[in-house]
Amino acid sequence: LDCARATLAIRDTLEEREVSLYVGIPFCPSRCAYCSFISADGKALALLDPYLDALVREVHAVGSVLARAGRRVRSVYFGGGTPTTLSPEQLHRLLGELEEHIDLTWCSEYTVEAGRPDTITAEKLSVLKAHGCARGSVKAGIGRISINPQTLEDPVLQAIGRRHSTKDILDAYALAREVGFESINMDLIAGLPADNEGGFRASLDQILSLEPENLTVHTLALKKGSRLMEQGGGLPSAEEVSHMLDYAWNALREAGYAPYYLYRQKYMSGGFEN
Repeated sequence: LDCARATLAIRDTLEEREVSLYVGIPFCPSRCAYCSFISADGKALALLDPYLDALVREVHAVGSVLARAGRRVRSVYFGGGTPTTLSPEQLHRLLGELEEHIDLTWCSEYTVEAGRPDTITAEKLSVLKAHGCARGSVKAGIGRISINPQTLEDPVLQAIGRRHSTKDILDAYALAREVGFESINMDLIAGLPADNEGGFRASLDQILSLEPENLTVHTLALKKGSRLMEQGGGLPSAEEVSHMLDYAWNALREAGYAPYYLYRQKYMSGGFEN
């Protein structure tokens, strides 16, 4: 009910001519065991430059279409894959093309999913801060990023195929704060292989101590095409996942967080939600 009320409140602020813009970067430094997204890693990273060339052409085309249709961009979201797989120079180019060819005067939220800490550098974060929405005569930088640990347990990170440690996550978060980001989202997944109720609780408690502005709690979904679906391995039971989510619900409420969106997918552990 809280999520529904939040959704309705936002809907009531939207105008008929407003749209949201999604920019997809389907590349990652490595593929997580639970992932079935269309994304490339390893040798395929050589495709980044030609992909960026095509994406820039699309930015030009979309800008023209929006202008002719009289549409305003209300929000921008860079998702993936992992957008920060791009180099600082590639990020600068893409963000500049977006600002030049799409009117962002009315944009109220600009989010970039920095996701993987092994792709986050001070130079890339500085590039993100230098770009964003131009509200009137005031240029407001990209205000919101996601740094998504999924877990702060090193054995679980290894089990899902992440090439970074808990320390890398904490260092990336501290760096983002140092650069000046004031709105950070962090993701956790309940039900990961090699995890348990105690590990999930410890991860959540540590993230809460960082005080991110948003925290997304996902339930593991077994997706066709993922390595986890094909090979299986050590998943917590539905009962354990239920206990993880109950703990998250209570801990987040006590910390002053309020839920604002919810969705479900197929094949989710215990039939729960995100």
